Amino acid sequence: MMHEIILLLEHNSFIKILILAVTLDTVLGVLRALKEHKFNSSAGIDGAIRKSAMLLSICLLMATDVVMNINMLFMMPERYVKLLGIQKLGVCEFFCILFVLYEAVSILKNMTLCGLPVPVKIKKWIQKFLEDMTTEMPEESESEEK
Repeated sequence: MMHEIILLLEHNSFIKILILAVTLDTVLGVLRALKEHKFNSSAGIDGAIRKSAMLLSICLLMATDVVMNINMLFMMPERYVKLLGIQKLGVCEFFCILFVLYEAVSILKNMTLCGLPVPVKIKKWIQKFLEDMTTEMPEESESEEK
């Protein structure tokens, strides 16, 4: 059974996309810390622990999917199933999607705070999100308020 779980983890596109998102977010976070001259080891350790726990939970959810044979594909509209070309949507894949969305917001936040070009609508949404949900504010927004 362990061999089956490892094979599923190796060949799962959702997990590959999640690992790519985690890596991109980590790199952008480091670049942002370098840019802002705010390299904080405790924040870095917290982020590493969070990302490690996220990936570990995905591995455990894959084991759960194998043991319980869960498939939530029936909840998706058929046209999306055909578009994605997937045969199964287990708990592991479902949480991969949620974690990728979480990482995507963090990636966009880091891109905005690094000063990278981000479409205006997305940048405004990120700035509003940062105002409402965090203590991190892009420099442009802080200077606009003064």
